[in-house]
Amino acid sequence: MRAALCAFALLLAGCASTPAPDAERAAQAALARAGLPPASLAYVLQPLDGARPALTHRADDAMVPGSTMKLVTAVVALERLGPNQRGRTDLLATAAPVGGVIDGPLILRGGADPDLDWPALWWLLRQLRERGVREIRGGLVIDRTLFQPARPDIGQPPFDETPEFAYNVIPDALHWNGSLLDIELQATQDGVTARPLPVLDGLSVDASAMTLSTRACKDWDEGWQPAQRQAAGDGWAVALQGSFPADCRQRAALQLVDRQWLVTATVRQLWRELGGTLGAGDIEAAAPPGAVVLATHTGRPLAEVLRGVMKRSDNALARLIYLQLGAQAAQTGEPTLAAADRVVRAWFTAHGLDDRGLVLDNGSGLSRQERISPAQLAGLLRVAHAGPQAPELWAALPVAGVDGTLSRRLKAGPAAGRARLKTGTLRDAAGLAGYVPDASGRIWVVVALVNDPQAAARGRPVLDALVDWVAMQR
Repeated sequence: MRAALCAFALLLAGCASTPAPDAERAAQAALARAGLPPASLAYVLQPLDGARPALTHRADDAMVPGSTMKLVTAVVALERLGPNQRGRTDLLATAAPVGGVIDGPLILRGGADPDLDWPALWWLLRQLRERGVREIRGGLVIDRTLFQPARPDIGQPPFDETPEFAYNVIPDALHWNGSLLDIELQATQDGVTARPLPVLDGLSVDASAMTLSTRACKDWDEGWQPAQRQAAGDGWAVALQGSFPADCRQRAALQLVDRQWLVTATVRQLWRELGGTLGAGDIEAAAPPGAVVLATHTGRPLAEVLRGVMKRSDNALARLIYLQLGAQAAQTGEPTLAAADRVVRAWFTAHGLDDRGLVLDNGSGLSRQERISPAQLAGLLRVAHAGPQAPELWAALPVAGVDGTLSRRLKAGPAAGRARLKTGTLRDAAGLAGYVPDASGRIWVVVALVNDPQAAARGRPVLDALVDWVAMQR
């Protein structure tokens, strides 16, 4: 493979001043050496100043982008929502408290807050206690109606064989703790133990069916099998499955129980620990008109959230932002995803970009359906670089060999510490897209996508060689 990469770099370097078809032939030869078919690669390489003609191959073909699709969500959201847009969470009641009593339910309303975690929820409830509220006579109402449907996760088949893992979470407007619960797994002489962190009343987690393996501790998740779970009275019983490395201890954030139960159980436990009482009956419903806001938590600005979305390739937060695009523009009764699709296509049209062949699903790239061409991604990157939010996008992108999903890639070549690129990987797709300064300091738009059953295993070095070739140009 190393020989193939060297050949790729040399072939591309040899065509630096030749027409695009010669670059295409060189790239296809390198792909053959890497064991990938000629039709698997598509790319666009061009300086932003237009000083050199674009080098392209299959530039107009719609490809599976993987997480490079997050660029579409990020760029459109920065313009349409604004870098200072913030999600929020509200605590409400049908009427203001009187004498420390809420004579009705407590309403928890989700507003696409990316930072609603345990401390944030505790502080919301603490604010009620500091206002003197001690008794809530109704139950708890969870309002997720900012998005339609309110529970987009219900009825969706699992994307792959590990639906419990964080990257597979389908967010809703509340997105409490990312719908995740921390579990500490530990190997013992007798097997595996597990405990939730923190402990929740009514939740049991049993790891007695798990076996010990000889895998390295860092590869603990390779022996994972989907958990079994069932309602148990007012709580949940979870039985973990698969194998776990001997002499290993891990803490994992997992999607193990129904999110409605998770948030109501948490609110009740925290409120009780704060010395309050809460009546029976918990439901999912919209807050009634005229409900009074009692406390609010506000998430970080979009530009700050995008740093995590892009550098860590956070699927759930990317999907949350994509849904916010839809919620802002949705017409009465329109599904939020349909509205988001409409917003993105309107953005493409407004900037003179062709949306033919573009297939949008959830805006994160964790999709078998999403499609975009290298030419469309390159056009989006050119528009973004010329726009007022360009610094925000640059700050959010992983830096080659330095951080995020590029921390271990491109470390020793000319792109290290300079190229800013979004990665994308599925089983059958690999991609890189972003900005690469060449040896003269000119900024190039680089979009390269590989679609093949072996793309994840063999495609990355080919993409990295393309980036390094651009970084060497003068």
